[in-house]
Amino acid sequence: MTNTVRFTKMQGAGNDYIYVDTLLNNIPDPASAAIRWSAPHTGIGADGLVLIGRADGAEADFTMRIFNADGSEALMCGNAARCVGKYLYEKGITGKTLLRLLTPSGVKLLRLRVGAGNVVESVTVDMLAPVLADPGLLAAPGGSMREGRVVAGGRAFSGTFVSMGNPHFVIFADNAEAVDVARWGALIERLPLFPCRCNVEFASVMADGLLRVRVWERGSGVTMACGTGACATAVAAVLTGRAPRAARVVMDGGTLGVEWSAADGHVYLSGPAEFVFEGEAQLA
Repeated sequence: MTNTVRFTKMQGAGNDYIYVDTLLNNIPDPASAAIRWSAPHTGIGADGLVLIGRADGAEADFTMRIFNADGSEALMCGNAARCVGKYLYEKGITGKTLLRLLTPSGVKLLRLRVGAGNVVESVTVDMLAPVLADPGLLAAPGGSMREGRVVAGGRAFSGTFVSMGNPHFVIFADNAEAVDVARWGALIERLPLFPCRCNVEFASVMADGLLRVRVWERGSGVTMACGTGACATAVAAVLTGRAPRAARVVMDGGTLGVEWSAADGHVYLSGPAEFVFEGEAQLA
């Protein structure tokens, strides 16, 4: 007999996931569920599956696990974290506007801005400090790279490595709109330089100072937005002298605010989160 699971589809700047409250629903094989449900024509259609749970210890209030559309588990997603905050508050699961969310990349602090009708209008996520050197994620001297040269598919690229709990390689181009993200992102993601594969951002600085970013997400492909990618790009822009510490990042699905604080070294991600629809899905 087939079991059914209640789900909510949400999106942040077009980065859409399927959200399931594990306090009410048991997902015994989330990797396979993510693959089936994320499929655009035969499933619900999404960038992946997010499981929401209640934290066991005192360090956090709730937990978040993310499974990409290919079934791989992600370490962190800023857009998903914002959606989780909105979900928990508007579903009446919590009345807090300051939440501690436990993820595989640590505890993230969510600040909810609540407007009329108790609607969460935006969420700011403390993404903690960026990691600029990690030999486990980057097979380069010292595990770091700033505007370093890589070659993929016979073409050379210059990029900067930034980890926001997951690895990113940020490539600045004259015009991000003209880049074939699907082609080059897929090749760069799997270079031997990245032992755990990598998210890839193609960015350019617009005339008004905004950062235009297009994303290839590890495990999901081209997505309309990526919260950690927006943060990584903003950090890379500061490191290479292209932008100030507070920036607006324009992605295919919307605009996010990012600030790399000089006071505490943390990166703060702000933006909206929206409900799309709810329904039931079958477990295999």
